Amino acid sequence: MDSFKMNRSLPLLFALLSFSAVKAQQPAVSKVWVSDLGNGKYKNPVLNADYSDPDAIRVGSDFYMVASSFDAIPGLPILHSKDLVNWSILGHALLRQPPFAHFSKTQHGNGVWAPSIRFHKGEFYIYYPDPDFGIYVVKAKDPAGKWSAPILVEAGKGLIDPCPLWDEDGKTYLVYAFAGSRAGIKSVIAVKEMDASGEKTTTAGTMVYDGHQNDPTIEGPKFYKRNGYYYIFAPAGGVGTGWQLVLRSKNVYGPYERKVVMDQGKSTINGPHQGAWIDTPSGENWFLHFQDKEAYGRVMHLQPMRWVNDWPVIGVDTDGDGKGEPVMTYTKPNVGKTYPIATPAESDEFNTATLGKQWQWQANPEASWSFPDPGKGALTLFTAKMPDSARNLWDVPNLLLQKFPAEVFTATTKVKFTPNPKLENERTGLVIMGMSYANLSVKSGKNGLSLVYVSCKSANKGGKEIERVLTQLPGSDVYLRVSVGPNAVCKFSYSLDGSQFIPVSESFTAEPGQWIGAKVGLFATRQTQINDSGYAAYDWFRITP
Repeated sequence: MDSFKMNRSLPLLFALLSFSAVKAQQPAVSKVWVSDLGNGKYKNPVLNADYSDPDAIRVGSDFYMVASSFDAIPGLPILHSKDLVNWSILGHALLRQPPFAHFSKTQHGNGVWAPSIRFHKGEFYIYYPDPDFGIYVVKAKDPAGKWSAPILVEAGKGLIDPCPLWDEDGKTYLVYAFAGSRAGIKSVIAVKEMDASGEKTTTAGTMVYDGHQNDPTIEGPKFYKRNGYYYIFAPAGGVGTGWQLVLRSKNVYGPYERKVVMDQGKSTINGPHQGAWIDTPSGENWFLHFQDKEAYGRVMHLQPMRWVNDWPVIGVDTDGDGKGEPVMTYTKPNVGKTYPIATPAESDEFNTATLGKQWQWQANPEASWSFPDPGKGALTLFTAKMPDSARNLWDVPNLLLQKFPAEVFTATTKVKFTPNPKLENERTGLVIMGMSYANLSVKSGKNGLSLVYVSCKSANKGGKEIERVLTQLPGSDVYLRVSVGPNAVCKFSYSLDGSQFIPVSESFTAEPGQWIGAKVGLFATRQTQINDSGYAAYDWFRITP
């Protein structure tokens, strides 16, 4: 090629390279669930994954959401949207959960319960409760950046679901509820004052609503002020069958009037409640809430909302009684323009130095568990010794898991296992995790590597694993797959060439975990101490229909 032709080609070459780089940086859109219908409407759930107890705010033209994360780390996921329908995972506010030694072990159902997110004087605040230790706050100027270390706002057991309110007179309040399992009381809502920093409570607290008679298990309060009224949005009636309640008063400490503003009605959405009121720059009002779908977790719905006589009406109110019911499809929020379709991360090619934002460990992680190796385009999982007290994988911290992304999906991964030749019973594989679990794993032994199918019923109660050897592997490479179908029925299969998959004869029905849905992911374990562990190189992990 002469120099003239080369010089003319260079801009085109640079443009193509730049386009490829931009394209590579753009997150992939889910192949198994997209809420945006592409015609100006959306379908519920907008997030068909376990983002329980959501809270959300708008800052300018951006929407931010947080959800419960319990003992999963990184915790406090922060999701971002431009239109309340298309969401992506922005990051996490909690990279290690205190107390650190306590959460170095699995703590199913403990840790981060229902959080709240607010923006005040140029700073983001997330308040979250740990029912065993108290109420914490973390702060950040940039929600996608580094968050502060957790600050203990008030120590105590059973203080849950906090939400702040900065009043016009400069006072700062915190509304919260109680966990009966720790506090010895539940179904009540209380309010405390905080100092100006929002980092410490300054009063003992005042009970402002007793729900024992009409609204049992009232919890998850969110605090707002509008037209001179203090509003407490709170769910009641229990996770699977409850309703959305709103309390209002002209005085922060009450007395509060009560109104049910949404329930299931004639819809198919059971227990629609607990979430966030958000407005758009165009003046529309919307409500995000969850629906409990058992093994699939608590998925997130978006409902239209309007104000009538200073009361919110959530969903559609066909009979005009002020109480709405959920919609399944609806016109998208008016945010002034149309934004690209976005979904939370699911698949991971393991080509970067960091894991995809969808992954979480089952406890505070240790550096020795994994090594993202972009040079090889693989994730190395080192086999970690199972705790001496572990009865099964329920008690193992180094499980790398993610939420079910839809009701029907397939997860496939390619792994090369290199065990320590001096050890037996090192294993690595693909797992469906919950109170009962099943996995397809590669196991080392005297005769080399074998592929085994393992199931464990009532793992949370110390259930024993049942193992069946499927085949001896001719090499160290294998493809592992699980297909999740309706009613959370899971079918495992494997392949030696990546094209022909051999099914496991048994089916497994996924079960929820403690306050969470089932999860899918990877693990690598050993049973004995050694001076050097074996390791598994995972080439990729892909979610497909």
